[in-house]
Parts: sequence; C-alpha cells; structure tokens
Amino acid sequence: MAIQIFILTKLMEENNYPYKLKKQISELQPLETINGLTESKLYYHFESLAKQGFIEAKEVIKEEHRPDKQVFAITDKGREVLPKKIYKLFENADSIGDMIIGLANMKYVERDKVIVILEKKVNMIKTTWDKMSKFKDKHFIEPGQEVLADFVHGYANYKIDSSIQYLERLIMHIRNEEI
Repeated sequence: MAIQIFILTKLMEENNYPYKLKKQISELQPLETINGLTESKLYYHFESLAKQGFIEAKEVIKEEHRPDKQVFAITDKGREVLPKKIYKLFENADSIGDMIIGLANMKYVERDKVIVILEKKVNMIKTTWDKMSKFKDKHFIEPGQEVLADFVHGYANYKIDSSIQYLERLIMHIRNEEI
C-alpha cells in the first residue's frame, strides 16, 4: 500500500513515468531493501493503479535507442482514493516506521482524522497491556522461571511505554501542524 501511496502522491505533483520514480526511490534507499520491492513490483503497482482507474497513461515518450517511456497522470478517482489509502495505512500500521509515507503526505488528509486513528491506537495498546500485565500475577510462571518472566515483562513494558510515548508525541506534532 505504501508504494501505491508514494506513486499517487508523486503524480499529484506532476505527471511522471515509472523509471523516474524508481530512480527517486533508489536515491532515498536501495529498492530491494524496501519490503522486498523490486523494479518489476514497482511496474506492477503502476499497472494495478491503472486497472483500478486511479492513474492513466497520458503520453508515450519515444527516444532513439531507448525504451519508450509511458507517462502517467493521476485521475479524479485517484485523487479521491489517495486520502482513504493514507488513512488505511495509519490504521494498519504496527509501528511509526510503517507510517512514514503517510506522515510525509499529511497535506492530502485531514489531521483530525489521523489524530483520531492514532489516539485509538494508543488506547488499544494501553488496554491490551493492562490485560496482559495481569497475567504476570496469575501464577502462570513455572518455578525457576521468575527471572526470565521478570526480564520479559520488563522488556515488554519498556517497548510498550516507548511506543505509547512516541505515538503521543506524534499526535502532538500533528496537532501543532509540525508534521
């Protein structure tokens, strides 16, 4: 989903062709290190977006001794679906790292809706952690495993607390229009 959001947002800025976007992505990070993204998968996402009517081919640039370049533009349907895809990205994100493409494109969404999504995440994490913390007191720990249980509980507590802190900081930055 993130790569499709990237494509759609780039096409909001200007008509473009897949190879040029591939170069832009590669300048940020090697293609193969982005969740298994390959050049063929990038082209697949262009085709998929075109089949769904979110983008359309506008022209073909022909250059001597080079492959043709198919230039794409975002459609009205693509403009309409872009914010929905960004909201879905935030909803499905397991970490702030999963949200980066959405955060980089906040101009295409309503901040208040993103804040509501993130606040729900914080509340869900807190509720889940409260329930899980009670298991520690339930004598599920086998004799001799107390140190391991305390270690795991401490690590989980650290991870949960830090996730909540960063989500709350993110909400504040979004609310203050700093992101």
